[in-house]
Amino acid sequence: MPVTINARPHGRFLASEAGELAGVSGTTIGQWARRGLIRSSISDDEPRVYSVEDVAEAAVVRALLERGIRHGDLHRLIARLADYGRWPLSEAALATTTDTLPRLVLREDDGDWVLTARGWQRPVTPTAVREVRLRLNRSA
Repeated sequence: MPVTINARPHGRFLASEAGELAGVSGTTIGQWARRGLIRSSISDDEPRVYSVEDVAEAAVVRALLERGIRHGDLHRLIARLADYGRWPLSEAALATTTDTLPRLVLREDDGDWVLTARGWQRPVTPTAVREVRLRLNRSA
């Protein structure tokens, strides 16, 4: 089971800086924050100010979207990971299936769980997965 940690946010990044680190535009970072895919932990006022932890969440969102995960599935994932604390995407051990239409996988000590429309389901047979690793953009 996840351990909820009441950590405080670190660092201060404007959207353009956060986007540069996460590998997307500052506009995209702002859209994701307004739509609830990430948060702006330092300030929700304009201009939004993001923490290092928010940037990590954005990098995971980017990786999942690049793999073909839909926005609606990301919202469902975030809601289902509420026990993981303020930054659930970078706290949970996530993977995606290697299917044509990839699905989200939560890797727990007791096995893998696939997120379906009905919630977390344990696969009947082992499923090929690709781990989601946190990667910040270093090319900028």
